[in-house]
Amino acid sequence: MNAAAQAAPRTAARLPGLTLLAACFGFMVVQLDVTIVNLALPTLAADLASELPDLQWVMDAYTLMFAALLLSAGALSDRIGARRSFLLGLGGFLLASLGCGLAASAAQLIAARAGQGLFAALMVPSSLALLNHAFAHDPPKRARAMAVWTASGAVAATLGSVAGGALLQSLGWRSIFLVNLPICAIGIALAWRIAETPRRPERHVDIAGQLLAIAALAGLIAAIIELPRLGHGHPLVLGAAATAIVCALAFVAVESRTREPMLPLALFRLPGLSIALLTAIAVAVAYYALLFAMSLYLQQRAGYTPFQAGLAYVPLAASFIAANLLSGRLLARRGFRFALLLGLLLCAAGFAWLSRLAPGDRYAWILPAFVAIPAGMGLAMPATTTLVLASVERSLSATAAAVLNASRQTGAALGVAVCGLLLIGDGGLGIGLRTVCHVSAGVLLAAAVLAWMCIPGASFVRRSSAERPLVV
Repeated sequence: MNAAAQAAPRTAARLPGLTLLAACFGFMVVQLDVTIVNLALPTLAADLASELPDLQWVMDAYTLMFAALLLSAGALSDRIGARRSFLLGLGGFLLASLGCGLAASAAQLIAARAGQGLFAALMVPSSLALLNHAFAHDPPKRARAMAVWTASGAVAATLGSVAGGALLQSLGWRSIFLVNLPICAIGIALAWRIAETPRRPERHVDIAGQLLAIAALAGLIAAIIELPRLGHGHPLVLGAAATAIVCALAFVAVESRTREPMLPLALFRLPGLSIALLTAIAVAVAYYALLFAMSLYLQQRAGYTPFQAGLAYVPLAASFIAANLLSGRLLARRGFRFALLLGLLLCAAGFAWLSRLAPGDRYAWILPAFVAIPAGMGLAMPATTTLVLASVERSLSATAAAVLNASRQTGAALGVAVCGLLLIGDGGLGIGLRTVCHVSAGVLLAAAVLAWMCIPGASFVRRSSAERPLVV
């Protein structure tokens, strides 16, 4: 056997590892941006002379595009190939991050953030498709690869708070965007060496539905964000609200008639899936409203430096990871109804505790909430995923999972938008933060009541899971 023949198996064996590494770099840069930009909000407000709605747009331009494009991105990945889609996403994200770092105004930064969201939406489904292809013949290794991919996002969120705070304090806000450049470059270098996945050129991309989804979601977010600044009678607010309603109705009409809809409306006839989506949106609304409000409160009201604020966020990630690791055992023993209810109630209790925060309170008062809220999320999120996948046939599991992820991103955008309504007032950030906590606790309690009333108990879960194994 010649040297080339001997080298071939070793090269092939390394390809799954390269694929996993490349996918992790892509997912890390997506997750990193969520945490790190929240920390930069007070600095951006000062350096770019931005008002609160401008800061909301900095966050929501990214999340809005991510949410709206996530469903179509999967179809595009199938059509042009996952590797090509992943490289396009990484390259575009690199350029958009450069645009963020060079932005001279809030408007330029918002536009570049929208670009980041667009290319992030390309990266996430294509990275999963690459992993699925690379480990297709070894399900146990594929499961471990998915776990590593998920963990890389959690690690990025944790590092993002600490490293982001250090970068902000030492090098300024532009550095938090420019740090994406070497990460994306490494991801591109790795992805360039892996094999392309099979393409499906016959796969239809629902362009009409996609444009209507973007317009509807953008109109809704614009109406909410601009309402405090412009007033309810302003033509822009009225026009945005009208656009959201008209485009949402048109979207339903288009999706009910198109051959391959980006969002199969028949999914919403499944009670379990609908409840899971509403719950996922509620959790995302509450959590992202908290991140937005707390970033402003800690630095503008409590006097934290960016690095201190970043350190303050570490328990959020640590508690979420710990609860997420425990969730599998809890789901197996008690079913997703119990895990979901426990998670929602734990989140609500954390917000109720934080709503009592008073000026001058030390971090020790905040810490219990920073443990309880992410711990509840760490239990609730796997439960909603399991409920979604248990509600659909296996052939629809990928579509259902994509709908769930898009719902979470939509909830994140709504959380930031609604947070602005609650923060603006005569009481300042202290009163505004307490209002955010009261509303968030109420939303989570309502979701818990809905889940308790509409989701079958654990005994039903065991019977149904015996009949049809869950895809987790």
